[in-house]
Parts: sequence; C-alpha cells; structure tokens
Amino acid sequence: MEAGDKKRRFSGVPARYTLAFMLFFGFMITFSLRVNLSVAIIEMKKEFGWDSKTSGIILSTFYYGYVVTQLPFGILATKYGSKRIFGVGVLCASLLSLITPVAAYHKETLILVRILQGLALGGAYPSAQAMWRKWAPPLERSKLATLSFAGSEMGMAFAMPLSGLLCESGFRSPPHQSKWPSVFYVFGGLGLVWCLVWLALVHDSPQSHPRISVKERNYILSALGKEDGLSRSEGSLPLLQILTSSAVWAILFSTVCYDWGLILLATILPTYVDDVLGFSIAENGILSALPFLAMSLFTVLGGWIADSIRNRQLLSTRGTRNLMNSIGMFSTAVFFVVLNNVDSRAHTVLICLCSAAAISTLAMSGYYVNILDIAPQYAGFLAGFTNVIGTILTLVAPYAAGAIASAPSGSHILQLQWKNVFYLTAEIYAFGGITYLILSSGELQPWAKVNKKSSDNGMPSNGHVIYDEERERETLLSCDSAV
Repeated sequence: MEAGDKKRRFSGVPARYTLAFMLFFGFMITFSLRVNLSVAIIEMKKEFGWDSKTSGIILSTFYYGYVVTQLPFGILATKYGSKRIFGVGVLCASLLSLITPVAAYHKETLILVRILQGLALGGAYPSAQAMWRKWAPPLERSKLATLSFAGSEMGMAFAMPLSGLLCESGFRSPPHQSKWPSVFYVFGGLGLVWCLVWLALVHDSPQSHPRISVKERNYILSALGKEDGLSRSEGSLPLLQILTSSAVWAILFSTVCYDWGLILLATILPTYVDDVLGFSIAENGILSALPFLAMSLFTVLGGWIADSIRNRQLLSTRGTRNLMNSIGMFSTAVFFVVLNNVDSRAHTVLICLCSAAAISTLAMSGYYVNILDIAPQYAGFLAGFTNVIGTILTLVAPYAAGAIASAPSGSHILQLQWKNVFYLTAEIYAFGGITYLILSSGELQPWAKVNKKSSDNGMPSNGHVIYDEERERETLLSCDSAV
C-alpha cells in the first residue's frame, strides 16, 4: 500500500458526513447573519427613529446583493472549487457583521453593508450543490444534501431567540443607547471561528482529501460513475436546452413557491408576532424561532425518508421526488388555510405555523435534491439560476405582506389582513405542487449527458465509469464507512 493510502486509513466520522455537518453549521452562520437584523431592527428603530418604510427597505436590501452573485459563483464553484467560494463568502459576511453597529448611524451605509453581505453569501447554495456533485453518492443524495441544507432553518431558529436575548441582556457598546449591537458582534465572531474550522477540515473532492479512508473514497468515486471524481472540462454550458427543459422549470416553480414562504417567515414573522400576538422582544425571538426549528428537523427527516424509499426500490427517482414535493407543498397549503380558520389564541396559531413550516421542508427532498438527479455536472449553475429567479420574484413577499397586512389601527383589523397573506401563501404552495407533478423528471437529462461512447470493456472512451445503481446499493450495504 502506498504512503498516501496509509494516510487515508483514518477511522472516524466518514468524510462525506464531516462535510455535511460543516455545511450544516455553515448554513447556520449564513442564515444567522441574514436574519439577525429582523429581530435587532425592532430596537434599532427606537434608537434611530426609523419608520416602518425605512426598516422595510433596510431588511430587503440583503436580497438585492444576494441575487447578483448566485449565478457567477455557481459557475466559479464548479470550475475552481466550492470550498473557496463558500468559505470566503462567510468570512466577508462575518467581517461586515462586525462593522454593522457603526454603519447603522447612517442608514445609507447600513444599506450598503447589507447589500455587500448579500453579495458575499450569494454563492452559498450554488457552491454547496456543486460540492455535493463530487461527494454525494446517488442513493445518499437526499440525506446528505438535506442534512447540510437543514442548517439554513436551524440558523434562523438559533439566531432569532439569541438575537432577542442579546437585545435585552447583551452587552452595551457605547455610544449606542441599547444592547442590540451585541447581536452583530456575537454572530460575526461565530462566523470567523467557523471559517477556521472549515479551512482545516473541508476539501473539494474525495481525491484531494488527505484523511478519507480508501474504502470510502473508492465507494464514492464508484457510485458517482467516475474513475477520478474530479471535475473535467465538459464543454460549453447548454444554456438553451436548460432554459427550455421542463425538468428545470419544475424545479424553478417549486423554488419560487418555497422561497416565498421561507422569506415571508424570515422577514415578517417577528412583525406578525409583535403586531398580532403582542409578545416582548425576547419572547418574540423565541416564538419566531419555533417554526424554523421544526423546519430544520423535518428537512433532515425528509432526506432520510426519500433515500429509504429509493434504497428499498419502493418508487422510482421521479416517483420519490414527486411524493416528497407533493407532501411538502400541498400539506403546507392546507395548514395555511387551517391557520385562517382557527381561533386567534397564540398557542393555536403557533402550532399551525410550526406544522406548516415543518412539513413544507419535505419538498426539499423533492425539487431541490432533484437538481443532482437531472444534471449533476451543472448543479452549481442550476442552483444559482433557480435561486436567482426565486429570490427576485420573492423579493415582493415582504412588500406584499406589509401592504396586505397594514391597517390604520386595531389588532382585530390586523388579524383579518394577515389572513389574506396566509391565503395567498396557501395558493402559492399549491401552485408549486401542481406544476412539479406535471413537469418534473427523475432522469439524467439528454443535454446533461457527457458520455455517449463506450469501449468494449464497458468503460466510456473518456475514462468515465458507467453508473450502476444496483452495484451502488450493494456497496452501500457492505461499506464499513456508510452511515
């Protein structure tokens, strides 16, 4: 055995699961940096005298930067490696968080900081998808990808209550009058710590990982159907075929519908809890976090369910994705309708909101993992493309909700107006479920197939191994490193 192979005989957590956990915490950081302002701004408005329109503009500006870099970062991650794109993005956003309390003295400067944070974090999802292209065996795609993406919701569940507690019980940083600056110092510091661990533990591919076991490396590369697991030159991007692909449009429609609900909860849920349910800021942060905690747990659960269905051959890939997406979209629509027809007591409302939020995440094991099914080599680009469109269209969510739920006075009027917001959200989720059922696919798309010629020994002429799902299933069952 070569010296390099001896170094890889490392017993411990499989490298692909180490990556999943690091991405989980990475997404926790990115979403904490994204949503902590939603809680802190309640105190910032009091200190700086901002009206609701000004605070709404400040909250939304993150997404203006966020949409710009997703496509280019998706392409760069595929070409040059995802580790740098993800890590540098979190590093820059964390540093910007540390200067936010100073920037807040001039709202124009604060808006610029938020735009720059959006620019920095725009590559998170595309680079993660591009990384899973090299690390996630097909029969483990759902649980590995959803485990990492569950950090998004956990980040919001973590950031909202902690932000509320810091606003009430954190440390002051003169000359500010209150304790809200501690929110940005704490989350910025956590981001810098994560960057150091990411740099030490994460690698772009199994081949470049110095501590992966030989068995795990061979299992991943064999399952992915490539002899070296490294990115190759794969020709020009088939943009026209992508734009006219019904499978891509299925993912796009579901992305838009899911993002609507997610952005709605992330940006205006604290306002709803304050306006309608009437809790203090610390209570607001805790209660606003509950739906996201439920979402994080169900995201992971959905991935395990989807992979179990595929491993047991109960449904085809398309059937599995349709099932998970339909449960997520249609059930969420039902819960939002139910929400409008129950009494307005806080605990009843929160149960409905948590149920709707949690079950919606099962759709992630449908439409979002589906990117890796239909075009793995273009996963970074497709993630960036669908997220860009989804983010642009859902930018109207906070404005629409604010306009619909605005009222001159009286909590009863506000409750009636919020019902219109929830009915609209139910209709949007139902639309996502219907369009996905009609347009989706579980197969590698013709425009995404790189290899078309095989040699006599079953090996394509360019050196790629033909993927055999049954062989992967057998290998997964026998592999010591499989979890």
